[in-house]
Amino acid sequence: MKILLTGGSGFLGSRVLHYLLEAGYNESDIFIPRSVDYDLTNSYDTKLLFQDCDPDVVIHLAAVVGGIGANREYPGEYFYNNMMMGINVIERSRKHGVYGIVQVGTVCSYPKYCKVPFVEDDIWEGFPEETNAPYGIAKKALGVMLRAYYDQYNLKSIVLLPCNLYGPNDNFDEKSSHVIPALIKKFVDATENNLDSVHCWGDGSATREFLHVDDAARGIVLAINKCGGAENVNLGSSSEIRIRDLAEIIKSITGFRGEIVWDSSMPNGQPRRLLDTTKAKNLLGWEPMIKFHDGLADTINWWTNLQKKEK
Repeated sequence: MKILLTGGSGFLGSRVLHYLLEAGYNESDIFIPRSVDYDLTNSYDTKLLFQDCDPDVVIHLAAVVGGIGANREYPGEYFYNNMMMGINVIERSRKHGVYGIVQVGTVCSYPKYCKVPFVEDDIWEGFPEETNAPYGIAKKALGVMLRAYYDQYNLKSIVLLPCNLYGPNDNFDEKSSHVIPALIKKFVDATENNLDSVHCWGDGSATREFLHVDDAARGIVLAINKCGGAENVNLGSSSEIRIRDLAEIIKSITGFRGEIVWDSSMPNGQPRRLLDTTKAKNLLGWEPMIKFHDGLADTINWWTNLQKKEK
């Protein structure tokens, strides 16, 4: 079985590759395209990619992602790039006659005030949180496209909806990182520079659910053999935590002794996030294995050691 793994060199993709190999797939049969060679927002480049790798299965991870700040600054780019990449990959998969597509969506597609825990059937019950809406709606629209392609062309697929991911090799760029790497960087820098305070966005009341990247990668590999009618399947840890409490945990692990200052003039994002993962357990036989505190400590340790090596 030949697998096209878009985004395969990224944070999540590199771990998906690891678990594909662990599951017995041959490395020579896994094609990871480079963006410098194939622009997936371009239909001709996408056609060349499929000709070059001749896949049986597509795992579509390639995406333009970021935290609240990046989503606010580049909403048009986030919508266009994610929409076009998905459209081109799905259309070319149809024309190429692949067995199936594993499409990775996002928790950002759910309504801003969705009933907690989020059940897959509730994804259309309202508009997403405004700062994430362009990205979330683009991803949600691709799920509609996959369902339409199953109904008309019998193109099999499955759409996975992971909560916020974290882990070693995450994006720690100040302008585009998500909340965990952003907070880790703030507290590690403050500790090393003996600062008196760390400033955090919002008031800390919003909640999030976090899933270790390895647990997400295992779920993606399990989904390959479950492609069908473009079902949405949540991947989450079933554990909800306030951002304020998350900051206190990271403060403790990093050893920071100063004050946390909350900037309520900045957005909180979606008020609550928690996924119902019953379907993932029943359909995929999947459950998260990595405890949050252990995974968080491991991520902080990885980042701290990386900073030491670079100095």
